Amino acid sequence: MQNQKKRLGIIGCGYLGNILMDAWKEGLLPDYEIAGVLGRSREKASAMAAKAGCPVCKTIGDLLGLAPDYVAEMASIQAVKEIAEPVLSHGANLIVLSIGAFADEEFYKRIRQIAQEHKTKVHIASGAIGGFDVLRTISLMGQVKTTMVTHKGPKSLKNTPVFQENLMHDTVEREVFCGSANEAIKLLPTKVNVSIAASLATAGTENTKFHIVSVPEMTGDDHKITAEIDGVKAVVDVYSSTSAIAGWSVVALLKNLASPIMF
Repeated sequence: MQNQKKRLGIIGCGYLGNILMDAWKEGLLPDYEIAGVLGRSREKASAMAAKAGCPVCKTIGDLLGLAPDYVAEMASIQAVKEIAEPVLSHGANLIVLSIGAFADEEFYKRIRQIAQEHKTKVHIASGAIGGFDVLRTISLMGQVKTTMVTHKGPKSLKNTPVFQENLMHDTVEREVFCGSANEAIKLLPTKVNVSIAASLATAGTENTKFHIVSVPEMTGDDHKITAEIDGVKAVVDVYSSTSAIAGWSVVALLKNLASPIMF
């Protein structure tokens, strides 16, 4: 007898949400059926839902009414803050891509408590970084020192508080931010989600040192995490010229959750 498929709801119908939907349609997630989708744009949501022949939902209540086992958030920090509590309270498990929401310590603690009370789980997608297994392992071994350095092109820093026009004319690298991961996500909420993921896996958002470096003519992002205790040092370095890796990280997480052998 075949196992019953898990029902998956998707929040966010843009580029990343469509990566997940397309992966499902291509047969990469055979253990799931799409329960429904929810997005800000009715047009985009309808187009994405048509790929699976599933309902388009107007509210999180509508989506939860379709009895999903998992809800995958691929939208925004604000969306996480709006939907996390009702999803977990309803008995569904939540997959979070916009990890920056958990830089808010009070929100993090509240969501953790709600998940415990309702015996549900929050699964944090790796996004554009990885190595959480070794980072968590080192943090258990002793007082871990965590540093993260993100290299970005000056164009990607436009319309942020750290941007200066002279960055567009620099011929050498220039550090534009140095502080904690918590400070970074408050300053650049859509740019450094990976810093929160890395810090939650290791030293915490206040104790993770974070640097942003502007690199002339660079395309994409390079994220380098170093976690170190006496006798052990791990370096995770991931470069990506596209945000697609974030969407695919949710696909990988879902495959792992359904697999009889988990990595």
